[in-house]
Amino acid sequence: MNLSERIRSDLEARILSGEWKPGHPIPAEHALMATYGCARMTVNKALAGMAAAGLVTRRRRAGTVVAAPVAERAVLEIVDFAAESEKLGLPYAHTILARGVVAGEAGAMLAVTTLHERAREPLALEERRISLASVPQAAEERFLDVPPGTWLLRHVAWTEAEHVIGARVADAALAHRLGIARGDACLTLDRRTWQAGDLITAVRLTYPADRHSFTGRFVTGEGR
Repeated sequence: MNLSERIRSDLEARILSGEWKPGHPIPAEHALMATYGCARMTVNKALAGMAAAGLVTRRRRAGTVVAAPVAERAVLEIVDFAAESEKLGLPYAHTILARGVVAGEAGAMLAVTTLHERAREPLALEERRISLASVPQAAEERFLDVPPGTWLLRHVAWTEAEHVIGARVADAALAHRLGIARGDACLTLDRRTWQAGDLITAVRLTYPADRHSFTGRFVTGEGR
């Protein structure tokens, strides 16, 4: 276990044990640096991982606090296609179909279209825009080793997410990319994420309806 993993493990233990309740402030980065005798990058990596896992919320100028339980926030999990495929023991691959800078709701945005495949079968078409104001390092990233979604999960912590589930009928271009027939039904997931109020990314994921389903299970306050 490296030092970043140790810091994360120590902090998570206090959250998962119930010692630190939702809203409890996490020690400031400079305090953690002093405690563990490490660089800011090491501390930031630990906190970013916890934020991506939904355990803490990072707020600009307000510090980091313990997040509300996932069941209370009732949001869909942000799936890492590569990691999910690895857990299933299936080969994964992605292809960048288009990449360029466009004007969007957050100013200049990097637009990337990606085809995800699992076991050599099209899994989903991803149409993503990344705010270059929030994530300037994305401008030079080609996403050859990992797809855009996985890259963002590793590099940028989000504090708020919005999901909208929908449906569409495959036109000729979409049918060709997903390996289905024109007119077949597809499921769509439109997602936007923010960090402290600033848009990070907006993405539409389109799945062949016969290869995917969305499942959610939520517990009321009385049922916990």
